[in-house]
Amino acid sequence: MDLLSRGAALALAGLGLGAAPVAAQDIANGELQFGRQCVACHVVRDEDGRVLAGRNARTGPNLHGLEGRKLGSVEGFRYGDAITALGERGVEWNEERFVAYVMDPTAWLRAELDDRRARGKMAYRVRDAKDAADIYAYLKGLAPAESAEAQQ
Repeated sequence: MDLLSRGAALALAGLGLGAAPVAAQDIANGELQFGRQCVACHVVRDEDGRVLAGRNARTGPNLHGLEGRKLGSVEGFRYGDAITALGERGVEWNEERFVAYVMDPTAWLRAELDDRRARGKMAYRVRDAKDAADIYAYLKGLAPAESAEAQQ
């Protein structure tokens, strides 16, 4: 996807119009991409403290049970004001939001909040929408089905 198309997709997602869903996810690629792009800052640790993916990174929040979780709600993690504001509005993670966010966190937050001054603390960007969707599918697969249902 070229830069102009990616920007248009982000703008549409930010306006709530949504871009076309990414093709079927590849969980194996999601695991590979998580190891390449996310592991330096994030861990996936279950409720029992077992590390399911990543190392002991603490720069970013734990990504276990991401689907259906309110933005900015991991206990003990210090989020930025913008993502916290969305969580306080009841906004929850889903694939569309995750993909748009990880591709350009600050731009997505600004669009969602309609605030050009909003900033994201996450500086890294996943450059490929397919990889972002695959990472989401991988993370979703690490959480037991009942945990996603319990959070709704």
